Amino acid sequence: MTGTFFIMSAGFFLALVCAPFLFGIINRVKAFCGGRQGRPLLQMYFDIYKLWGKTPVYPYSTSWVFRLGPLVNVAAVLLVLCFVPFGGNRPFFSFTGDFVLVAGLFAMMRFSLVLGALDTGSAFEGMGAAREALFGAMAEPILLLVMVCLAYHSGEASLASMIGSLELDQWVAKWPVFILLCLGLFLLLLVENCRIPADDPNTHLELTMIHEVMILDHSGPELALIEYASSLKLWLFCQIIASLLLPSLGGTLIFQSAPVGSPAALFLHMGAMVLLICFLAALVGLVESSMARLRMERVPQIMTLAASFTCLAALMLWR
Repeated sequence: MTGTFFIMSAGFFLALVCAPFLFGIINRVKAFCGGRQGRPLLQMYFDIYKLWGKTPVYPYSTSWVFRLGPLVNVAAVLLVLCFVPFGGNRPFFSFTGDFVLVAGLFAMMRFSLVLGALDTGSAFEGMGAAREALFGAMAEPILLLVMVCLAYHSGEASLASMIGSLELDQWVAKWPVFILLCLGLFLLLLVENCRIPADDPNTHLELTMIHEVMILDHSGPELALIEYASSLKLWLFCQIIASLLLPSLGGTLIFQSAPVGSPAALFLHMGAMVLLICFLAALVGLVESSMARLRMERVPQIMTLAASFTCLAALMLWR
């Protein structure tokens, strides 16, 4: 029992420790493509540590809603992490229909930041909150459709069965479906995590800001919580995509090296998951290096493309 709990918790704590490292990979890839040295790989850790030691400053017009937003944001993403399986391990919590709760928790993350932005009474932050709510209303149905497709394929309605027990022969039999779902999820990753071409996390221009404008008045430990929750959200999207791709990339090698279900096989699977997650982060950096930020009215086209990939996968799955 102790060994099982240790293996289950290993993926959880690995995400807690390694999630900010993904931003370092993205920034280093962008710097390499631009011919620059770039920031250190551990820069996000330094930023979070520095912010945690600062004293927060609150606008006069804010209430307890503004202060509660970052706590709800990080609590929601930590709870999602307890439901998503990692590297073939069972998650901490699992029940029928838990993917609906996970989608709702992602929406709760957005809702907490939107309420905090509106609580400031600033028209500037209200503009960013309106944009975030609009794009969220487009992204959430696509995420639910992806989950419904996976539930239909697995015959189960829990994330542990949908993405945690995908066999290699199942992947080979329906690989076009999983590729299309991964493409749709990757586009959602770019939008939901405020990456180029949907948003630019490094800009403060009014015409292009979405996520950054909502957190302009946050500071100190609360801003550190928001940044940390953002890194965990990016890790979760990469983890879900990696869970769908892993049987094709490493399943045969892993299960030839160790018996299926043994601790050695699980740890090998986890190692392959981490490498694939880092690769996806590098791919995000390549996308940001090769594309410019789209005009605001063209961002819904990314959602349309993601929805098209997902609907095509659903048609192939249900035909």
